[in-house]
Parts: sequence; structure tokens; C-alpha cells
Amino acid sequence: MRTLRLWFSFDIPVDRRTYLTNGVALMAVKYAVDAAAIWFFAGKVWTPLDYFNPLLTVRLEVLRAAPPWFGPALIVFALPFLWIGVSMSVRRAVDAGRTPWLALLFFVPVVNYLLMAVLSALPSQSTFRWPVERPAPQVDERLKSALLGVAATIGITLATVAVGVYLRRAYSPGLFLGAPFTIAYSSAHIYNRRQTRSMGETLVVGLASVLVAGGAVVLFALEGAVCTIMALPVAAAVAVPGALLGRALAIRVLGPAAGPGALALLAPLLVLVEPRQVPAPRDVVSTVEIDAPPAVVWRYVVQFPELPAPREWLFRAGIAAPVGARIEGAGVGAVRYCDFTTGNFVEPVIAWDEGRLLAFAITDQPPPMRELSPYGAIHAPHLDGYFRATYGEFRLEQLPGYRTRLVGTTRFAVDMFPQVYWQWFANQIVEAIHQRVLRHIQRLAEEGGP
Repeated sequence: MRTLRLWFSFDIPVDRRTYLTNGVALMAVKYAVDAAAIWFFAGKVWTPLDYFNPLLTVRLEVLRAAPPWFGPALIVFALPFLWIGVSMSVRRAVDAGRTPWLALLFFVPVVNYLLMAVLSALPSQSTFRWPVERPAPQVDERLKSALLGVAATIGITLATVAVGVYLRRAYSPGLFLGAPFTIAYSSAHIYNRRQTRSMGETLVVGLASVLVAGGAVVLFALEGAVCTIMALPVAAAVAVPGALLGRALAIRVLGPAAGPGALALLAPLLVLVEPRQVPAPRDVVSTVEIDAPPAVVWRYVVQFPELPAPREWLFRAGIAAPVGARIEGAGVGAVRYCDFTTGNFVEPVIAWDEGRLLAFAITDQPPPMRELSPYGAIHAPHLDGYFRATYGEFRLEQLPGYRTRLVGTTRFAVDMFPQVYWQWFANQIVEAIHQRVLRHIQRLAEEGGP
């Protein structure tokens, strides 16, 4: 029980020997489990040096042969180690007489290893008392503290989005992890610094701050409502440990070193300096069986007349829906245009095997959706190239009884962190687009329409 308290609580001070021995032991355990699991499920060798590569592309490439659930499972497995690392780094920094803000560098790839090395070497010289006994205040100022904490989040949010999205043009870990963590930390710290509040109240304030931050992003027309709502589950999950850390430091550490003021700069600086990641492409494959021979189906694969207005809630919410397809020329070199509600996909044909295969590159594409905003139509930055389709094909397979199996494939990449999360949404959207097109081709081929 003492070991668990040492790892997960903020009650036990951490000297450099404790920090070093526990850190090395935990890193060894995590590496052993990671390496064994990656070897078993992906057939790849995972070395300690692979942790120093901050690019998610490399890690996704290693996990390509593993089951789809394996990547998220590794992330879940890493969360306790992440919390232990932050918790012990906070107390080690305080024990060494340094600001506990140093612990937030634990979230920065590669830099976190340098941080651990420095904290393992610094001698104990803290002037702080741990934990701190705090007198009960005369007046309960919960409402004032909560409002101050929530209000502080707006400046952090706007600065982080401006730097990350509009300057760096990257939806990065610093934006989706660093911003909600620091927002929740700041609001929780302000809420608890004059009077110790309950953990439940603190979590409510931290989550409310993230919700207010999302509203500010929509209110200032920095993003649309749909994608902001989609991002809230990730932000809320990260906000919980941020709020707990902010409360713990407000209760247990006295002095300016624990204050939230510098945090207003931390999140924007994090998104400014973090490395740009190259997303890994993936394929979505959909299939339909048609009661018509391949020669008939082929006509509607190459081009098809206008589809009826979409009724699916996904498309009515603003996601781009296919409405028709046309082609100029025939054979390799022809250019196919797939019309969507937001514009046209330009698709030069790179493989033409009549009745069997139509494959095309995608050289231009419209915005993937129309964002919702109180100001009407806005062009949010994430609509420009963060979802990129690069390749598509239709494969026709002849079945007994003059029937055809039509297989549609789209290759795309999502340049938004966390890729595992946003790829799930992208998979559902691409699958819905596939089904709309394939069912339309199926109906035309079976009815023998124009």
C-alpha cells in the first residue's frame, strides 16, 4: 500500500534515490510488457530506442500487422505509468527546491527523458513543507474561485489554438492533450488555492473549464461546433488528471512556485516547439453483392447519375455526401470527377481493366464537411488537408448466377492527434460514403436504369 501511495498519491515526498530506483524499475517493466506484446501481436522487435522517436507514424507502422484493438490497448496500458511519472516528478521537483511546473515537461516527447535524468541528479534542498497544513478560511468563496478558474481558461485556449492551428497549422498532442490538461490544472488550482475544496467539486470546475474553452473556440469562430463536440471526450479525459494535479499542488505546496500563472504560456509554447508528425495512411474497404453481371455493373462504376438527397443523419449534420460521378475520356489517363455536396473530387484513372478494376489517384478534393457555427458558414482550419484521400478503386468480382461482388476501397490519412481517435470517426464517415455510392450502383444495375 505504501508503494501504491508513493506512485499514485501526492502525500509522500520523493528524494532522488527513490525517484531513480522507482523510475528505472517501472521503465523496465513497461518496456518488457510492451516489447513482449508487440512481438506477440505484431511480430516486430521493439527496442528501447524506439521510445525516443516522437513520430506516431513510426509506431503505427510497427503496429500495422497487429489487431485493430492493440494500439488503443497499449495507450490504456501506458496511462498509469504516465500518471506515476507526473506525480513523482512533481514531488521530486519540490523536494529539490525547484518549481513543480517542471513536471509538465513529462508530456513532451524526448524532453521527458532529459527531465527524468536532471531530477534524478538534483539533491534535496526543499524549503516547502509537504504536506501543508492550511487554516480554514473565514469566508467560503467557492463561486468566486470557480468563476476565476473558468475565466482563466479562455485566454489559454485562444492562445493555444492560435499558435497551434493558425501558426503551426497542426492539430497536435500539445493542442489535444496539453491545452485541456493545463486548462483544468489552472482552474482547479485557482479554485483550491484559498480554501481546500472537495475532489468532486474540483473535477466539476475542471470539466466546466474545458466545456467553456470549447464554447470559446466556437464563439470566436476558430472552429465549428461539430468537431469541437467530437473533441470534447478526449479533452475531458485529459482534464481529469489535470484538475487532480492542480488541486493537489494548491493544497500541498505554498508559494509562487505552485501558482498557475506561468501555465498560460506553457500550452502555446508546447504546440509551438513540438515536432510535426506524418500521419500513416489506411484503407477502408466496403463490399456489396449485386444481382447483375460485371459488364452491367461496370457502366455505373465509371459514372453514375445524380443520387437522391441524403437522409442519413451523418450527412445532414454537414458531412460531405456524394451526389454523382462523371468521367472525361476512357482508359488510363481519363479523369473521373466525383461530385460531393461540398465540391468535386478529381480522380485521374491509373488502372482500367474493363469489367474488373477501376483505380484512380485523388489529386484534389473538397472540404470534408460543412461546419456548424452561430455565424453561419465558416471555413474552419481542419477542413484544409487534415483529412486527405489519396487513392480509390472499384474491384468487380464475378459470382455464380450472373452476379457481381463490388468492392470499394479508399485510402486516406488523418493529420490530427490522436490519430486512433479521429481515424475511428473517419472510418465511419468513409464507410457511410461507400455504402451510399455502392447501394446506388446496386440499385441502378439491378433495375437497369439509365
